[in-house]
Amino acid sequence: MPSSPAFRPILIAGLAALAVLSGVASLLTGPTRFGSGELIALIAGGGDPVLRAVMIELRLPRALIGSMVGAMLGLAGAVLQGYLRNPLAEPSVLGTSNAAALGAVIALYFGLAQVEPITLPLLAIAGALIGLAPLLLLAGRAESPLSLILAGIAVATLAGAGISLALNLSPNPFAAMEIMSWLMGSLEDRSFDHVRLALPCIGFGTAMLLWNGRALDALTLGEDAAQTLGVDLAAMRRRILIGLAIGVGGAVAVSGAIGFVGLIVPHLLRPLGDRSPSALLLPSALAGAALLSAADIAVRLIPTDSELRLGVLTALLGVPVFLVHLLRERRLW
Repeated sequence: MPSSPAFRPILIAGLAALAVLSGVASLLTGPTRFGSGELIALIAGGGDPVLRAVMIELRLPRALIGSMVGAMLGLAGAVLQGYLRNPLAEPSVLGTSNAAALGAVIALYFGLAQVEPITLPLLAIAGALIGLAPLLLLAGRAESPLSLILAGIAVATLAGAGISLALNLSPNPFAAMEIMSWLMGSLEDRSFDHVRLALPCIGFGTAMLLWNGRALDALTLGEDAAQTLGVDLAAMRRRILIGLAIGVGGAVAVSGAIGFVGLIVPHLLRPLGDRSPSALLLPSALAGAALLSAADIAVRLIPTDSELRLGVLTALLGVPVFLVHLLRERRLW
């Protein structure tokens, strides 16, 4: 049975293998082709310098960032759905990604990212923190999922207005084009500098979120029951707030706004597990890494004059899933 405890290690091992295979496939996808002999030479530390630069300097950072960002977004979606007890919760749906994007746009608009690259993830984290705080405070008082969705829409709308203002007041069309291109989400032309910026944020955020597995299970019984079982709700809220803000902020800073990964992944995995929040956390991270890597491969394979933006593709995949589950929740309105 998929829901038996014995199935969980098999599921995790399978998803880990899928994430690794997706990452390897990402390394091998692109206009430059690598033969088996060339790959062996590269692995051995030799080979053509141009091919080595393509593989190591261009494709490897892109594959690493795709896996890291996908894992962070998948895990964030699973944690938010467990904490808010709302199957529609996800960083982009609740405005967290938009708020992080606004912080990053401020860094781009004022040229802070060019002067000091670290300001990009720092302002993205600050934006995510400001966007998440009212939602997590509202969580204990919300009487239906619709209340949280509406609050998330308000945060996303406000952040979107700030982004539109930055575009409207941009000093030149090239600055506006840079911001617009970044907002659509992409892993194109990423380097190890981006990996170094994102890795500490995503690593710390992942650790903070995985810490809350047992507390999220207790919370399914209600806040009073969770407190009776010894769960410190205030501490858990702080961990989730900090973990999501730093993790999602760091991811958005290097990939742009990529939505709906955190919505799709937990819903695909939930029928395969025991449906407890803790059972979804690690599988959602692994599946998120595999899904975003696969989507990044798809944007390179779809024949277009210019590469399709990753955030556009994930939105096309995620919006139908969101609408289906929104219709299922209408009975709670």
